[in-house]
Amino acid sequence: MLTSGAMRTAAAAALCATVAMSLTSCGGSGDQKAAASGRTDDAPAPAAPLKRVPGVGDRLWQRVPASTRQVVAVYGDGPDSPGAKVELFSKHGAVWERGQSWRAHNGRRGWTAHHREGDQRSPVGVFTLSDAGGVLHDPGARLPYTESASFQAPHYWNKAYWHDFDYVIAIDYNRVKGTPPNDPVRPEGQSKGGSIWLHMDHGSGTSACVSMPESAMRYLLRTLDPRQHPVVVMGDSRDLSA
Repeated sequence: MLTSGAMRTAAAAALCATVAMSLTSCGGSGDQKAAASGRTDDAPAPAAPLKRVPGVGDRLWQRVPASTRQVVAVYGDGPDSPGAKVELFSKHGAVWERGQSWRAHNGRRGWTAHHREGDQRSPVGVFTLSDAGGVLHDPGARLPYTESASFQAPHYWNKAYWHDFDYVIAIDYNRVKGTPPNDPVRPEGQSKGGSIWLHMDHGSGTSACVSMPESAMRYLLRTLDPRQHPVVVMGDSRDLSA
């Protein structure tokens, strides 16, 4: 039988254990105050406003026109990789806002700063986006859109490629602005290549273009606005950040 003193000691110990358990389950008094204030020490801080498109270094960023308010950024997975991610950025006031993004493909041999006809590498750089077109009806494009069966991929190509050019947006590399994307004139000569487009994806690398899902192409066609002076900034991530 416990003495009255032993019983008081046991009761006090039980009370201390209950208090300790209560504090532990609530995270301690400091965390209770944080919870009451609506934040915790490890809560993520609000994202800082974007003063420029992320992942683009000074070398290329200084080539983006001051008037540009829409940037299609193509982040290549690597210098010799055909995989990429495309993100759309829009400028509001002095701040850039990140929009939609998609997985994409670029040249099957990767990227180059000195693109040449047939090298199967996409050119690294900043290029304006002025004209669009394709086999399909205009989906509501803001850029000038040329609908023509002449965009149809040859049917001696692999069947997976037959719909590549249902929608295209011309990348202004070695071409005449204000003409249909498939205009053959190459102001800097045939050897420098041309007919480099944003177009629909067939699931693997391209000859030099950047390809995306149909939903992405429809979205870009309806969103890119010549009044916003859109450009594409493209290259493997290492080159872009230089």
